[in-house]
Amino acid sequence: MVCSWAFRVTAYAELAVTSNFSFLRGASHAEELVHRAKALGLSAIGIADHNTLAGVVRAHIAAKKWGIQLLVGARLVPTDGPDLIVYPKTKAAYGQLSQLLSQGKRAAPKGECFITCRDIIDQLDDHIFILVAPPLLTEQWKKEASQFVGSLNGKLYLGVRASFDGRNKERLARNAEWAAAKNLPLVAQNDVLYHVPDRRPLQDLLTCIREGCTVDDAGFRLEAHAERHLKPPEEMARLFRGYEEAIGCTSEIAKACSFSLSELSYQYPDEPVPEGKTPQQHLEETTWKGAEWRYPQGVPSQVQSLLRKELRLISKL
Repeated sequence: MVCSWAFRVTAYAELAVTSNFSFLRGASHAEELVHRAKALGLSAIGIADHNTLAGVVRAHIAAKKWGIQLLVGARLVPTDGPDLIVYPKTKAAYGQLSQLLSQGKRAAPKGECFITCRDIIDQLDDHIFILVAPPLLTEQWKKEASQFVGSLNGKLYLGVRASFDGRNKERLARNAEWAAAKNLPLVAQNDVLYHVPDRRPLQDLLTCIREGCTVDDAGFRLEAHAERHLKPPEEMARLFRGYEEAIGCTSEIAKACSFSLSELSYQYPDEPVPEGKTPQQHLEETTWKGAEWRYPQGVPSQVQSLLRKELRLISKL
């Protein structure tokens, strides 16, 4: 499968962005990332934090302010498979993703999230899925990633990153070979952890806290270069020369994922009230019963006045 795309340097969307809502991983605020993306001339930006949608609200506000498209999604980290960036295409799909994350957090200790590959395959529909390729495609990774191929009810891509480690051409070639064998299109990404290079020292510090080590002892747990920042379209096109379709696919994904948080609105739930009574009537009756239980010798006049005031305010909502 190959994306249909004519080479345009200016059309690039960064779809693998981690904000500081990914605890001890991202080193920039969502607002900083969105503002920087606009300043660099990116066509869109996708905020995908680890097992959470927490960062997208602030990103949404910033995207409206600065006038850039925001893709709302998450980076799912299953317990039995590779990382998968997920972007819902519709409001209904966003609901599925939210429900999956809530389910995963309820099943895990506080601060963790238990999601399996089968959960993702069975519960998510009408999404864009991006497999996050590691620096080295091991046989174990290939085996785990293969279960998503042909199983997801949506379009699957292989997200690849260009790195300054001197083995970029070799790595891209190997990624492209595996993707072609699985009939997956490549999509370019920088796997962003901060908005500008100067934020790299903070990201190193966060890594050390997460890993429980000092900077001197961190070794290969730290990034070798300050390259995990947002880059302009021209730089990304240079890094992916020869793989222009991977650049083009970023715009195709951005076009397909038109869902916005602006589509959401609060829906007041139906209340279980006795037949023949309104929710307000039932609330007032329950309130006074509770007050009589709390004050068996009689409800003080001051408490009565306060309750009447609060109930009156509630009735106006």
